[in-house]
Amino acid sequence: MPHIQVKLLSGKSEEQKRELTKALMEAAQSVIGYGDKSYSVSIEDFSLQTWKDDVCPNDILGNQDILYKKPGYKM
Repeated sequence: MPHIQVKLLSGKSEEQKRELTKALMEAAQSVIGYGDKSYSVSIEDFSLQTWKDDVCPNDILGNQDILYKKPGYKM
């Protein structure tokens, strides 16, 4: 079953997270199929410092083999 994991900087509202979840599910269903009940979505908030120290080097740059869209920023 598809699980979509989102990591972002702190500061987005719960409403923005709900809207993002809906948009991601609609896009995924359109492209790969499966019904609503098949999906799960998690959203994690991070401080800028944690993003610089952990998320970017480990979760993003450290996973080049599964990274389908590289960031356009440098840390």
